[in-house]
Parts: sequence; C-alpha cells; structure tokens
Amino acid sequence: MSAVFISDLHLSPERPEATAAFVSFCESLRIDRTERLYILGDLFEAWIGDDDDTEFAEQVVSALLALREVGIKVFFQRGNRDFLLGKGFEKRSGATLLPEYFLAYERGKKLLLTHGDLLCTDDHDYQRFRRWVQNPVSRWLLTHMPIRWRRKLAQRWRNQSAQANTNKPENIMDVNGEAVQVVLEKYQATTLIHGHTHRPFRHELQVNEVSAQRLVLGDWDELLWWIRADTEGLVLENARIGDFG
Repeated sequence: MSAVFISDLHLSPERPEATAAFVSFCESLRIDRTERLYILGDLFEAWIGDDDDTEFAEQVVSALLALREVGIKVFFQRGNRDFLLGKGFEKRSGATLLPEYFLAYERGKKLLLTHGDLLCTDDHDYQRFRRWVQNPVSRWLLTHMPIRWRRKLAQRWRNQSAQANTNKPENIMDVNGEAVQVVLEKYQATTLIHGHTHRPFRHELQVNEVSAQRLVLGDWDELLWWIRADTEGLVLENARIGDFG
C-alpha cells in the first residue's frame, strides 16, 4: 500500500506517446494496489476549460475514472499550464481538487504539497501574469470565451512563455530559498514536494535548526518521474517513457 506523487506531465494531443504512458502508468498503480495518487499540477500542457470534450481529454479522464473504480483516490492541484481546471473536471474525473498548498499525511509524515510556481518569486514577470490569470474575474472571462478562441489563446501563451524563458537566467526560474523557508515555517512542515522547475532532486535543508527536505519532481519527457511513499519512505523514481505505453 502506498501513495504516489507526479507532476508536469504536460499531456497534449501532440504527444500521444506521453498520454499512452500515463494510461499505462495508471494501470500499474492498480496492479501495485496504490491507495492515493497526487497530481501536483501541469497534468496538461494547456487545459482550455472543463468543457473540453475532445477525444484526448476523454482519454485522460477515463484513465482517472478507472482508478476511482478500484478505490484509488486521486487528488490534483492546478499548475501554471492547467490553471483553468475546476469543478467540472473534478466531477468528470472523480478526482479531488486541492488548494495551492496542501498538507498530506502519508506513512506518518506530514508532507507539504504544491505545484512550485508560487515559490519562484524571483520571476517577477511570471508572478504578475499568475496573479492576473488567477483573479476570479479573469478566470470567469476566460472560461466564457468560445472554446475555439481559448485554443488560440493557449497556443499564443505557450509560444510567448517558451520565448520568454529562453531569455531568463536559470536561477530566476528556480524556487527562491527564502520562499521555501517561509512556507515550511508557516505550515510547520519539514518535507516539501513540488514540481514546476523540471529539476528532479532531493534537497536537504534546515528550517529553524530542524532538518528538512525538499523533493522536486521531474517532468514527463524522455523519462517519467514520480515519488512513492511506502515502507521505505519517500523514494524519487523514474523510468523511460518507452517502458510504459
């Protein structure tokens, strides 16, 4: 029995091999008798709204529903790529939407979960954009646009983001150490799990002279990354995308 954490899959119709790997990964969770799956943002490369009824969207939803049918609980947080995920997706998929910071208790440990973008406080341009898209008025306007407009807007934002990131120093796109300290102190946690930066690693740190750790999930590109919480503790694992699908 265990819990599994994933992030930054960036699933899209243009990457059918990644979607097939996700479906197979979900099937492996059923075989392993996993109890809970936590998706920490950016399940999708771009989610244009809960009214997306494409074959691709239904394929992902079906994989999540199959987990619920065997008793595996699924939780998800919004990422910077799928910030329009909402109650409609929650109902369709059987998954539970979590707040941007969430305390999970697994194997006797208190784990602070977040996507990770909120911790990149040195990226001021992105943080301004994030505040705008997370505003309830902005979200309402976006979700009430015709779906074909949203598709074009999502593509434009992806192109602009890729171009902007090529001109940013690497450290700006990573988490800020002080921001990490602040949230761990606020939630009185000593373990933080996040994604977003695509830099999988286990970082050891000190919070108020107490040992702590920050586990970073990798994105699903050539390798699939996940963290498993079981009797061995928290284990960061990976596999080639070709091993699934």
